Amino acid sequence: MKDYTAKTLDDAIQMAADDLGIKAEKLIYVIKEEKKGFFKKTATISIYELADAIEFAQNYLITALENMTLKVSVKATIRDSVIKLNLDCEGNNPLLIGRNGKTLQAITELVRLAVYSKFKQRYKLIIEIADYKTKKYKKITFLAKKAAQEVIKTKAVVRLDPMTSDERRVVHTVLAKFHHIETESVGEGKERAVTIKYVA
Repeated sequence: MKDYTAKTLDDAIQMAADDLGIKAEKLIYVIKEEKKGFFKKTATISIYELADAIEFAQNYLITALENMTLKVSVKATIRDSVIKLNLDCEGNNPLLIGRNGKTLQAITELVRLAVYSKFKQRYKLIIEIADYKTKKYKKITFLAKKAAQEVIKTKAVVRLDPMTSDERRVVHTVLAKFHHIETESVGEGKERAVTIKYVA
């Protein structure tokens, strides 16, 4: 994290962009302070890097679970702009996954909200426990391909069961390779699901 102070917010952003050699619109920053006095105006921003967000997410997750008297270890990786936190909770992994992954999803949403609150930036973040998500993605991939083949055959629209945002992303990515297939996320909140349509 690094702070930049200038006469205006725009000047502070441009100063940071010039110093770091990054386009202003690509910067991740939080307004730390903005003073508007009669004679003097200043603005200070804090510039963050992706590594700061990863470290914060890791520490937040560990602290939250340790406050529940659970001993955990977390290893972070990043691939294709997705932060993945591999969590191990010494014998309590099934408890943290929960029925149909509901507890794991709630933990993931909590960490995402904490990261957004801190950095004002929405990151793609996945928490993995004992390969639960990897196995689920394989199952979703199989079902999505099967549904797409049915749509190609019948030309009928198929709506899959509601899924989380990362699971829907798997469906969209997998079926993007299919000819004559179009996918769209529809619905709100927990009912948001992917529809698969035939296109000529």
